[in-house]
Amino acid sequence: MELTPVQHDALIELLNIGFGRAAASLSELTGHRVLLEVPHVSIHPIHELKVALRAFVDDQVATVHQIFSGPVGGDALLVLDFKAAGMLKELLTNEPPLPLPIDASGREVLTEVGNILLNACLGTFGNILQVQVSFSVPHLNLDTLNAVMQSLLVNREGLRYALVVHAGFRLRDAEVRGYLVIVLSVASLDRLIRAVEAWENEAGRL
Repeated sequence: MELTPVQHDALIELLNIGFGRAAASLSELTGHRVLLEVPHVSIHPIHELKVALRAFVDDQVATVHQIFSGPVGGDALLVLDFKAAGMLKELLTNEPPLPLPIDASGREVLTEVGNILLNACLGTFGNILQVQVSFSVPHLNLDTLNAVMQSLLVNREGLRYALVVHAGFRLRDAEVRGYLVIVLSVASLDRLIRAVEAWENEAGRL
């Protein structure tokens, strides 16, 4: 499934709204000005997701995973490789990097960042698209990319497509890149795209 240019631009605009809210929350939480950028969005069949992500992240990844439900439901994950996760923790806490970057402090920071980011984006979808979205408690997982993808395939058989958002965290003259992955069923993806198009029409953008 391919996004049309109009659908792609509308999703970017929606995600920028959500990321703006997330950046404001992270700035307030850390005391540092945090900027979040959404340079690219793509859709992949679930069985191609691992190959798509492997082009950007190492094999060892930190993921913050949240299940959401409603008219549009699925799985949402913030994906960072260990190097990016360690850098983000250092930038947000002012603590020096450790030989093992994902320590207890790092786990807490990454879970909170994921919670803020996922809730802001999915909440923006819900508010602007006028659909009710419920969230599970976010869960941090440290594993191989292969294990994370296998878990999605085994435990959530109805999921078919993944929306991948390239997210750049900018703070203190540094940038860390992560990936927001929203995994959806065919029906949920179709509802999301139709709702985005309706939002564009109502706003008079088309």
